[in-house]
Amino acid sequence: MKRKVLSALLSVAMVATMLVGCGSSSQPAAAPADTAASAEEAQAADAAPAEEEAQTADAAADGDLIVVGYAQVGAESDWRTANTESFKTTFTEENGYQLIFDDAQQKQENQIKAIRSFIQQEVDYIVVAPVVETGWETVLEEAKEAGIPVILSDRMMDVSDESLYTCWVGGNFEKEGQDAAKWLADKLEADGRGDEEINIVTLQGTIGASAQVGRTEGFGSGMKDNWNMLAMQTGEFTQSKGQEVMESFLKQYDDIDVVVCENDNMAFGAVDAIKAAGKTCGPEGDIIIISFDAVSAAFDSMIAGDINASFECNPLHGPRVAEIIQKLEAGEEVDKIQYVDEAYFDTTMDLKKIQSERLY
Repeated sequence: MKRKVLSALLSVAMVATMLVGCGSSSQPAAAPADTAASAEEAQAADAAPAEEEAQTADAAADGDLIVVGYAQVGAESDWRTANTESFKTTFTEENGYQLIFDDAQQKQENQIKAIRSFIQQEVDYIVVAPVVETGWETVLEEAKEAGIPVILSDRMMDVSDESLYTCWVGGNFEKEGQDAAKWLADKLEADGRGDEEINIVTLQGTIGASAQVGRTEGFGSGMKDNWNMLAMQTGEFTQSKGQEVMESFLKQYDDIDVVVCENDNMAFGAVDAIKAAGKTCGPEGDIIIISFDAVSAAFDSMIAGDINASFECNPLHGPRVAEIIQKLEAGEEVDKIQYVDEAYFDTTMDLKKIQSERLY
């Protein structure tokens, strides 16, 4: 860890001083013959961990590993699992990194606690996937004072001073929402329903999260005059909550044409609720299901005929963040906003072939 080079060197110096002191002490009396072997064994046992500690200290002193602390939102969805795995497989010792990973379990206070822990541990870089956009100013000031760059992944932070973080990596959530609205308009037109009154409900993500804000606003900007947004309610990005909210929508409205789900897991819950209510969905059903993230399970659902389309939010941020860190290590400037490549997929495509070629 580069920030602990000086500490490691001081520790080595202290150990050396202690060894000199021990060497100058008077010689102990010779051990009895029957205890000599056990003493040698004890010395060997003590030497092994000491040697390992010395190697670790040498690695730290040499600055071999770049230490990265990652404050993850949680494990609320398949997308999040893929995102976490991307970081864990990228930031390995083989690649020159030590990753300190923290799962915040969907709580901002846990993420703030993790960031402060990273600062205390003097990591080289902090990566955060913020659960919500606001409430970060104080802890980011602390990281800035400690001289630790902060990189945002997936979701944005709404701060008054953008110098508090180095850059952001993620999907263009607003564009995803806009693309979904355009796709729906094109589909309805192709189906001869372009002028028909269309009733829509939305399962929103965690309120205040960048993905929720962007997708809600993006889809809203593409709403047509003959589209009615009957209701919007958070499903918290989880399958169980998505199913619960969809069950409520179905009880309130008997004429739903489209369900917009702001992630795949909520879409899975919505499908379960629709089927349990005796209704149909998907390309051959009565209700159109639009989803976001495009994880592998969403492809399974589209192939099964349950979901019409899923708009990709690429979770593989690890390599891009590593690329940014290497540029910063080299003293190079990096772009403040960095979008990952994304697409969309629907049931008109060869989904099995596409799915077989994807990493998530």
